[in-house]
Amino acid sequence: MAPVDGIDNLSAARIVLKTSLENSRALASALDNTGQKLEGIKQRLPTLGAAVRHAPRQKCTFVAIREHIDCAIGPAAAVLKVYDTIQELQKSLLSHPCSDLSTYLLMVKQLEESLKFLTDNCRLAIQWLEAVLEFLENAVPDDLYIMKVKKSLSILQELQATEKRARLSGGVLCAAFDKLEIEFRRLLTENCIHVVWDFVSSSIGDQASTAPSPLPVAVVQKLQAIIGKLNADNRLEKFMSTYAEIRSLNTRRSFQALDLNYLDLSISEFDDVQDVECYIDQWCKHFQLAIKHVFEIEYKLCSDVFEKNGPDVWMDCFAKIAIQSGILSFLHFGKKITVCKNDPIKILKLLDIFAMLENLRVDFNRLFGGPACIEIQTLTRDLIKGVVNGACEVFWELPIQVELQRRSSPSLNGSVPRLVNFVTDYCNRLLGDDYKPLLTRVLTIQQSWKQVKYQEELITSQIYCIIKQIGLNLDAWSKAHYDFTLSYLFMMNNHCHLCSLKGTKLGDLMGECWLKAHEQYRDYYMTLFLRESWGKIFNLLSQEGRVLSSPTGGFVGDSVKKRLKSFNEEFDHMYQKQSNWVVPNEDLRLKMCKLVVQAFVPAHRSYLQNYGFQAETDASPGRHVKYTTQGLETMLSSLFQPKLSKSGSTKQNRLIGWWLTTIIHG
Repeated sequence: MAPVDGIDNLSAARIVLKTSLENSRALASALDNTGQKLEGIKQRLPTLGAAVRHAPRQKCTFVAIREHIDCAIGPAAAVLKVYDTIQELQKSLLSHPCSDLSTYLLMVKQLEESLKFLTDNCRLAIQWLEAVLEFLENAVPDDLYIMKVKKSLSILQELQATEKRARLSGGVLCAAFDKLEIEFRRLLTENCIHVVWDFVSSSIGDQASTAPSPLPVAVVQKLQAIIGKLNADNRLEKFMSTYAEIRSLNTRRSFQALDLNYLDLSISEFDDVQDVECYIDQWCKHFQLAIKHVFEIEYKLCSDVFEKNGPDVWMDCFAKIAIQSGILSFLHFGKKITVCKNDPIKILKLLDIFAMLENLRVDFNRLFGGPACIEIQTLTRDLIKGVVNGACEVFWELPIQVELQRRSSPSLNGSVPRLVNFVTDYCNRLLGDDYKPLLTRVLTIQQSWKQVKYQEELITSQIYCIIKQIGLNLDAWSKAHYDFTLSYLFMMNNHCHLCSLKGTKLGDLMGECWLKAHEQYRDYYMTLFLRESWGKIFNLLSQEGRVLSSPTGGFVGDSVKKRLKSFNEEFDHMYQKQSNWVVPNEDLRLKMCKLVVQAFVPAHRSYLQNYGFQAETDASPGRHVKYTTQGLETMLSSLFQPKLSKSGSTKQNRLIGWWLTTIIHG
């Protein structure tokens, strides 16, 4: 805008020089007239001598006021000339500034300068004429002179009020300023661009979005020029309100595409974090987008548009835009999460929120660090405090909450309880590269608030306590089984699950000795299970205890039939019972089935080969030899298969509220 200012200054200087030149010419003309008058007086002096002698006082009076009259002539002449200019400018300002804003602003400036020039010259002429009037009223009792001077004073006083009337409502300057305000609003409205979001990328860093570019340079310059012109008229506050209103409306329309209705959910509408888990993930994503792709733009635009008014002005305007756009709703939603009911997933979600806030910390402090954003700062501090304290509170409660499940019923199919699955997976996540640094940071912050130094082993000690409580729970649940063979299977499955943690963060923390101990316990309970269940049935097919007699002996045939009947009954009973039992680990399941098949099938085949013919002497041999060797192998190989959940693969994260619902059985 520098070239425009230079041209404006030159125009103003031209007007001043032109006026001064005209004043000089008027003064010279007045002097010429005065000289002619003096010459005429000189010629008439002999005739008027006698009269002068009779009126010495009157002569002295006019000589004394001549200087005052001469001083009033220059400003009065300038007033007449500049008044014509003002009339022309008033007509030009009837147009709308949108046609040529620069020219319109120049005319407004010229009008203001002309009005000021008019006021100043009127004031100067009035001062001289008031002195003349006062002198005449005291020295010359001539009503004609006094009346003319008073009339001139009245005209000048009315002209002097021209500038004041122009600035009042309905005045030419006020109307011009109103038109500039309308043009300011039009420029803002017509150049608003809504954000178009693209959610193809799952990463915030890679996420593509068509963010609104800053307003074109030409538009910003026009807005600056209008603000600069009207700032002197005490309209800055009104411009800030208009700017904040239009830009915040544009921002809210951009946010509509994100579907932010979840921000209005009340605490009473969800019981715990799991009810709004998906909304929390969306909120973290949307909040980052709002800061980086919306408020960042508005911050820069405010700085550009109100740059010449100082940082206090544009930062105050930006604060209004941020609040009117809904940033407080974002912060209030985060605060609601911190006061939700405690459950394990809450700590993970709070750590996600903490990570997001840490990622935005530098940008957030820069955008909202000023005194105008005190409300945003206060709510943000409350949110951070709630996140830190909430995450730590859940973390300290974990061992206690695991212990509270000890009196719950064990799994009915011998599988690994969902609690055990969840807790080990949960501990792995807390120890992982994503969450452990965040948890460490959160614990460090809370400890610093308590003026306590953070201890490095704090997290590992707490994990040890959690796993210890899991072990105690397993012991209690195994004793609660009505069938000791099911108890063996239950312990075998859980020790298998624990030793399978090798290579995970939790397994590395617990150590090699701990893992090997669970491997040994797994094999020990598998041996006990096979011996106490299938081993007894296997004895029915063994050679021991049989009566040896001739193949045709009736006693031997009865014994074979009796043994086969007993075998069938025991096998049916055991198979029916264990067909509902589960071995989740595929490798362990295959190993167990293989061991059972290897033990039973050869023995069954051998028994039928050696004694099966004796059962065939019966009229209905099928009722004694119920299973073929192949059929037996197929049935044994199908044992311990995991059953599909009736609910399919629906969210297993619902398990994490385990101390609220006793759902630890498979």
